[in-house]
Amino acid sequence: MKVRTRIILLAAVVAWSGAGSAQDHQQHNAGSGGRCDGPEFACAMEATPAFAGDGALWLTWSSASRVYAARSTDQGRSFAAPVEITRGTAKLDHSADTRPQVVVDRAGRVTVGYAVMTDVQFQGELFHAWSGDGGRTFSAPRKLDANPAGKRFLSLGVDPEGAVFAAWVDKRDLAAAKAAGRKYAGAAVYGAWSADGGATFGAPVTVREHTCECCRVAVDFAGAGRPVVLWRSLFGKARDHAVASFSAPGVVGPVRRVSDDDWQIDACPHHGPGLAVADDGTYHVAWFTASDRRKGLFYARSGDAGTTFSAPLPIGDPARQPARPQLLALGTDLWLAWREYDGKATEIVAMHSASGGREWSEPRAVGRSASTADHPVLVSDGRRAFVSWLTRAEGYRLLPLQAADFRAGSTASLTSRIAASGSP
Repeated sequence: MKVRTRIILLAAVVAWSGAGSAQDHQQHNAGSGGRCDGPEFACAMEATPAFAGDGALWLTWSSASRVYAARSTDQGRSFAAPVEITRGTAKLDHSADTRPQVVVDRAGRVTVGYAVMTDVQFQGELFHAWSGDGGRTFSAPRKLDANPAGKRFLSLGVDPEGAVFAAWVDKRDLAAAKAAGRKYAGAAVYGAWSADGGATFGAPVTVREHTCECCRVAVDFAGAGRPVVLWRSLFGKARDHAVASFSAPGVVGPVRRVSDDDWQIDACPHHGPGLAVADDGTYHVAWFTASDRRKGLFYARSGDAGTTFSAPLPIGDPARQPARPQLLALGTDLWLAWREYDGKATEIVAMHSASGGREWSEPRAVGRSASTADHPVLVSDGRRAFVSWLTRAEGYRLLPLQAADFRAGSTASLTSRIAASGSP
């Protein structure tokens, strides 16, 4: 495809997804117009949270071409002195769909992961650093995997027994095909386990070849050693979402298509999905599409481990560029959050379900900012749910979610919206 054609197609994606909206663009130029060479949140690009077993909140963020991590014991109102992870400036991978990652295992060991860009062809490399002393010090960053092929969109998770799992988008199969003179569509999704709390990672496993090369990967767990991975895959010319579950730490099950959106586009959406696996084994997914069949954010559930999914449920106000869906399952509570932009300010909107996604509350705005804003991240301390959000004007906020604040009874209106959308 000619470069000019690709740019035109990408512009069409931006118009629908909001991935290139003013808020996103400004966020990834945070600090312009003034000197920002430290870890302060006013200079930060994005922030990612994780709770430790002792209730402390860990946060990792990027600022001034460095990655930092810090610990809070008062739910994000204040943080201990940040620790620099990168040990010097790095050409960090900044896009609408990539951010530093942090996880804490059951022993309190902290792992921070991030990506850097290695050349102008959108090739990246993944690094991770590890702390065995509760985050007081971190190891020097090291490559997560030795293969030199491009890697991006890292996602870290901790399974129910505390084992650390990583998934990412990988171009080693593309590189091998090119070297052999063969065509290869897209990239691939790989996963790897750490047997030592994130200090090192073992040999990677192929989750799926021929995937979209520029969207984040979502990870949750159906049990110990059983990651569930959700990503934007290639189905012929379509870029629709797919899910696969591990039946054992190194055994990947069948790949299942989440929804037949048939979004045929030869460009980079930069808009990955959200995933949560409930205690009863139900898979909950949310995603963006801009196909001829449906456009916007959608939610679906699967009660048979991803074999089949419910009809796509439209989410958000299409006039306000709904984007960046996040899901969190906590006991009998299910939370869905995303961002919207009304032309003046960004709002974080959330919905609650007490019925496993069969019925939902009315959408409710839980945060608003007229300044540059990061995407929302849902996080839990095991008892409560929160929206983690970083904005230029307000700084970092951990916004509590209470089921009692969300009015039930919107099922009928949501059902009518499904019919109006033409969803199957």
